Amino acid sequence: MERKILTLEPEKCTGCRICELACSFAKSREFNPLVSRVKILKSDNEGVSCPIVCVHCEDPPCRVVCPVEAIVRDHKTKGILIREDVCIGCRACLIVCPYGAISMDGRKGTMLKCDLCEGNPVCVKMCPTDAIRYVRADLVDFSKKHAMMKKITEGVVASRKIVSRGL
Repeated sequence: MERKILTLEPEKCTGCRICELACSFAKSREFNPLVSRVKILKSDNEGVSCPIVCVHCEDPPCRVVCPVEAIVRDHKTKGILIREDVCIGCRACLIVCPYGAISMDGRKGTMLKCDLCEGNPVCVKMCPTDAIRYVRADLVDFSKKHAMMKKITEGVVASRKIVSRGL
């Protein structure tokens, strides 16, 4: 199977959060954004919304720091997975993820991230504006992707600063 990756086009995201609800239902059988593997980052002041998803790095820092080797590469999709049955919830992966794409399931005490839905991502199917797409990795203009992710990362960092100041 050829390697495919998720790509984001934040300018197309309307902030509808359908992707979050579809993901949480597909994975947990409940409509609960807290257990979604995709998150929508919203900046109400600027009127901007942006999906945040795992980009399934070639050399993922999350896998390197996992003390119990709960993070593995899937042979079928080539995506990076968290084996919830092995995860101890230490949050090391959350800390090192440069995209903010890992979260914690507070009820289970394990980490959550996109697993590409076995090669058929529900968030992609349900996104009404095609802001999230699943495409062959060799067809992606990586310079554009890098610039986009840099912009997203800057937005995440700025949002964290705002939240930490309590605004």
